[in-house]
Amino acid sequence: MARILIAEDEEALCALCARALAGDGHEVKIACDGSEALDLLVREQGCFDLLITDIRMPIMDGIALALAAGRDFPELTILLMTGYADQRERAHGLDAIIHDVIAKPFSVAALRDTVNEALTVTAR
Repeated sequence: MARILIAEDEEALCALCARALAGDGHEVKIACDGSEALDLLVREQGCFDLLITDIRMPIMDGIALALAAGRDFPELTILLMTGYADQRERAHGLDAIIHDVIAKPFSVAALRDTVNEALTVTAR
């Protein structure tokens, strides 16, 4: 299964996503903001199959995280999450480095489907 890093400042949503994906057999690590996620990526030398990050977070937002992760670990698949239409618009310029944007709120089934699709595409 895959190694997945989730960067999300909303603790309950982060825990829900982590449980759902771990329940599917994935190894899941979590970070509460982009800075912590980037530190973890660097510490683990980018050895993740997928990064799932909220766009709007304190300290370092998901856009800055995606830009840094895409630059330093170009093989990493990146999914963004947001509940804000204006934030979704900011993500349109990142098509070269992100796989998709998941609109909040989403169901666990939708999360699983999006993650499985992203991992299938990158496995090819």
